[in-house]
Amino acid sequence: MMPIDPPPTAPPVRGAAREAADGEGGTSTGSAGGRRTRRNDPDRKTHILDATLDVIAERGVAGTTHRHIAARAAVPLGSVTYHFATLTELLAQAFARHVAFQSAAFGKLFAAVETHEQFVEVLVDLVHGGPARHRSAVLGFELHLAALRDPDLRALTQTWTQDSRTVLARFVGADSAARLDALLEGMIMHALLTTSPESRERTRDAIIQTLGPAGRPECVTGPNRDRPGS
Repeated sequence: MMPIDPPPTAPPVRGAAREAADGEGGTSTGSAGGRRTRRNDPDRKTHILDATLDVIAERGVAGTTHRHIAARAAVPLGSVTYHFATLTELLAQAFARHVAFQSAAFGKLFAAVETHEQFVEVLVDLVHGGPARHRSAVLGFELHLAALRDPDLRALTQTWTQDSRTVLARFVGADSAARLDALLEGMIMHALLTTSPESRERTRDAIIQTLGPAGRPECVTGPNRDRPGS
């Protein structure tokens, strides 16, 4: 699990308050008194998923409700329940969307890496990210906490972990990638909770020590380089 800056959130659907509270696909009365088919927003479902992630980041899974999500997405409450039968389903799809973005973005971080030093600096940046990465880290740990009691979400976290380790293994091999992934998750959690953040220098030293001689590639040519054990 590695937090990456999230994509820009699509603007909420305006004018939603004019829609009927029972959700999608209804009709409305025109100015001449005739009835016309309501124009549906083709991106409504995506807006709701993104709003769900925003609410989770602010309130946690325990504090997330249909009403909070509807308010954040600026859509009628019925629109949320129209697209998602249960809150559990909505949370699962929102987390899946988050993981899909995170996994894709993680690999792109290393596209320009050519040296061991550059590789380490990308990892240090992951730990010392700004507000956007802080939000992504919060979402990641909310997902892992929820996964403790939900086998379906646990499968999602395991897939995410494997995706991250596969990227790292292209540079340092599978064994070092597993150790490095565990270290980074712990350091990111510590960065979220501590009132006395570690310096970049201490973070860099911890990463280098975890890699050790076996984890230091003599030459890194990018994430597509084939390595033994990857």
